[in-house]
Amino acid sequence: MATIKIQQIKSKIGAPVDQKRTLQALGLRKISQVVEHEDTPSLRGMIRKVHHLVTVID
Repeated sequence: MATIKIQQIKSKIGAPVDQKRTLQALGLRKISQVVEHEDTPSLRGMIRKVHHLVTVID
């Protein structure tokens, strides 16, 4: 299956607890950190939840 790269572009300070936990579940801890995951529907849902804090890299 295809992989997808996700980069955190904004701070999680001030974000609701559920969004902070979503970033933690994605493996993102620092701004500009990039992680790579398998592209699944559940991952897409997590990205959609924190879309204002992350970006998807090609």
